[in-house]
Amino acid sequence: MRRTAALLALLVAAGAGAAAQTGGGFTTLFNGKDLSNWNVTGNADWRVADGIIEATKARGFLLTKESYTDFELRADVWTTPDSNGGVLFRITKPDDPGIENGYELNVNDKRADQTGRTGSIVNVAKPLVQFDAGGKWVTVDITAKGPHMVATLNGIKTAEADDAKYNSGPVSLQAAGGIVRYRNVQIRPLK
Repeated sequence: MRRTAALLALLVAAGAGAAAQTGGGFTTLFNGKDLSNWNVTGNADWRVADGIIEATKARGFLLTKESYTDFELRADVWTTPDSNGGVLFRITKPDDPGIENGYELNVNDKRADQTGRTGSIVNVAKPLVQFDAGGKWVTVDITAKGPHMVATLNGIKTAEADDAKYNSGPVSLQAAGGIVRYRNVQIRPLK
């Protein structure tokens, strides 16, 4: 009983702490309370409520204060079918994030160019399957090691590529249209 209580206290502290360490070597990037661990760019109306980051106005980015090279990142993302969200990584210009300055795992079911729709790594890897994310929580997992990148949504591989254009930089959460929500954002460096 004492061990269970201690473990529970540790998990609660990890979820509440700024960039807290969690199981399996993952670090929590979003503390569930505020955006103190993030740099903010753009015009999105970011807010935090009930452990969730939300934006309803585009275009904006939340960027980690740390840079990452080789890592595994996981996050839960919720969008409407018409929304445009995504997780960007290895951003080379933090003051101007976007697909011109880093990689993006896109969450955008109705993107005009469907080669860059939900599950793709935009301009690098087309989606391997059609995965519709709108209206439900989706767990995004990105593994980047050297030039090799793999993206999964709810455990389904949606993109895989080798590209060495960008090798290190912050990670970013994007709001580029519609309602976009994020929670449980974690990262683990890889060696």
